[in-house]
Amino acid sequence: MTPTTEHRPQMSVEEFEDLERRAPETVRLEFIKGRVQVKPVIDGNHDQIVAWLQRLCMQHRPELWLYGERGMKMESYRKGRARPDGVLAPFGFPAGHGDWSESEGVLMVVEVTSHDADTHRRDRVEKPEGYAAAGVPVYLLIDREECAVVVFNQPESGRYRHQETLPFGATVTLPDPVGITLDTRPLQDLVE
Repeated sequence: MTPTTEHRPQMSVEEFEDLERRAPETVRLEFIKGRVQVKPVIDGNHDQIVAWLQRLCMQHRPELWLYGERGMKMESYRKGRARPDGVLAPFGFPAGHGDWSESEGVLMVVEVTSHDADTHRRDRVEKPEGYAAAGVPVYLLIDREECAVVVFNQPESGRYRHQETLPFGATVTLPDPVGITLDTRPLQDLVE
């Protein structure tokens, strides 16, 4: 008898962390909703968007830092693992955390969409649910396919109660506890 998808044994968080530690440096893995996912390789425009945002965060909130690719525990009961493109938290936040940080103290997570088939499911559906379940106050999605910035906030019961989508070029206000206003015109030049 061949096992069906419903009866396939789930990988434990510990098994995933061991697998992730052994993966080649060129492969980034995430564990979302009980599934191992390969995080796509980033391109130059992706890096530039994260650098642009990092500079703005430093200018407006110098006591904070936008940590890139920081391993985060997410989803209910911390059974998921993600590597957001950015984690905004007080400077020194990850000290002593090892590979994976709890969400406590994180003000915002950032994802920049990749050009792959899983972007919709991963960045627009699963990650907002996971970050909300972990209690992250703000999730900023920079959606290159839609040429839009999506701000999720007010996490409650595993969902963000508020979501605002604005086109590249608009002024975007990141709500408290972030409290930063972004002029997104530079994003218009970074669309592939």
